[in-house]
Amino acid sequence: MAPKGLQQLLFRNTTSLFGWEWAAANFSFHPAHSNLAYALQAGKGGTRAILAAVQAHIITYLLFTRDTERTHLERLCRVGRREQGQALATALAETLWAAGGGDRAVVCLVTAPVTATPPEGFRQIRLFEFSEKAAAQEFISDHINCFEGEGNHGVILFLFSLLFSRTLERYLLVQEDLGDTAPLLNAMPVPVPAVTGLCPQAVLSLLLTGRASPRGLGGHREPGAGRGEAAGPGQRGPVGFLRWERAPGQRQVSVSPALRSPRVPVWLCSLSGRHGVLFGTDCRLLSDWKSERLFQLYFCSGQQERTRTAHLTVDTHSHHWEEAPREGPCSPGQRRPALEMAIRTRWAGATVSWNGTDPFF
Repeated sequence: MAPKGLQQLLFRNTTSLFGWEWAAANFSFHPAHSNLAYALQAGKGGTRAILAAVQAHIITYLLFTRDTERTHLERLCRVGRREQGQALATALAETLWAAGGGDRAVVCLVTAPVTATPPEGFRQIRLFEFSEKAAAQEFISDHINCFEGEGNHGVILFLFSLLFSRTLERYLLVQEDLGDTAPLLNAMPVPVPAVTGLCPQAVLSLLLTGRASPRGLGGHREPGAGRGEAAGPGQRGPVGFLRWERAPGQRQVSVSPALRSPRVPVWLCSLSGRHGVLFGTDCRLLSDWKSERLFQLYFCSGQQERTRTAHLTVDTHSHHWEEAPREGPCSPGQRRPALEMAIRTRWAGATVSWNGTDPFF
């Protein structure tokens, strides 16, 4: 597909461009063998959602997929440089394979230096198609610097790879997923429209479910969080999704039950437009009800100022936060961090302790 065709698919026009934040974004880890050795450094604007989604797959691999002696937070902090590259290659391959329907993946690389703003600058793009996930993962691992290195436009290359993986005989199924709805990405209304801070729901759906459907993460709007069930993907995936919106008067959008209860306890969180990853280290959490009474969760925000992973204790049998039933959960007397409210969309009425960390998000 020519650059103009990519622009039309991404923005529903041929005039919008990627902003500098997108052009500069890549997959860069925190230093190896550090408190955040497993974590990607957060990007800016709309790229944070993509980085957070890939981060969720990285955590899933490091904790629950690879062979390791135990699954605990300290093990994540001992990740070395080689393990970082392996985890990233696995996460990217898993996501592309899902977009390809479980039988193909396409990896996009640039064969010459990019001197113009993407996608116009990607005239030397080359597609590599794979019919085996292991082969795609090995290829990505061999070319991991194309996604990690500064100036290589790694996040945009990954987004293009997602789009081309979601094809059928040269027809982009993403167009069918979107239908006549909003574009895949939204451009800001500036003199030269550029994608900066907006990453619509369709992109998150493509990253988590393999389909770019605007309704792929859930269904109808509902009066309050946790009420009713929304139409959505029926199968539990390796990564879940939780959401909470703080905007006054805005109704919460329900999330698919399958995404609220993934196969392992790892969730991408959308919290009033900001994104992070919530995860547990106990693989039994979502399969043994006895584990859901009192348990530990961790939150990776990707924020530059955060030097440690936030440690949360969740108690599903303590309801002191509901002592004033006449006040809603978002009223001045009962206002709680958005992360806590998102957790309660999965465990209604749970008490969340931040264990000495000042609540954020």
